[in-house]
Amino acid sequence: MERINVKPKLSVRQITMIGMLSAISIFLGVTGLGFIPIPPVKATIMHIPVIIGAIVEGPIVGAFVGLVFGLFSMYQELTTMLPTGFMFLNPIIAIVPRILIGISAYYIYVFFKNKFNKPGISIGIASLCATLVNTIGVLGFTYIIYAERFANVIGVDPSTIGYVILFTIGIPNGIPEAIVSMLLCIPIILTVLKIKK
Repeated sequence: MERINVKPKLSVRQITMIGMLSAISIFLGVTGLGFIPIPPVKATIMHIPVIIGAIVEGPIVGAFVGLVFGLFSMYQELTTMLPTGFMFLNPIIAIVPRILIGISAYYIYVFFKNKFNKPGISIGIASLCATLVNTIGVLGFTYIIYAERFANVIGVDPSTIGYVILFTIGIPNGIPEAIVSMLLCIPIILTVLKIKK
């Protein structure tokens, strides 16, 4: 069984990876390239650098890239102020799920790598699950903290907001994002791991 090794100190390479992957995530958000239209929704790929960092360099790197992604979400909301984006001003919603992307991606990858001994399968499962961790985290915290306010903003009965979040936002966005994440992460991470060797 592969030993999980989490180093307390970051190497120069890990710090470089955090900077590079964080920059890519921000670039995807600023340019709009981080959104892939899959009618009727747009799937985001801004979290993919978080998954790459976590699987290639470990959970600490993944968590740091996720932190930058979360902070950028808050900055984006401050500059755009969309009616339904107020929840991203709350660090619990904007930051916590993004940090958990990196942590969950690494540990799920290691768990399944030990089971299957096939990196492609492990990467695919970890990418899919980590993407769902983000979707469930953001929408779950939104429901817990802002259910009534969110219902009022989008103009639905507050008693139905759980159903609305799950079936009109969660499933239509979360599933395509998870699939896209899996399809992109497998070849990218396999290539990076091969170069790293």
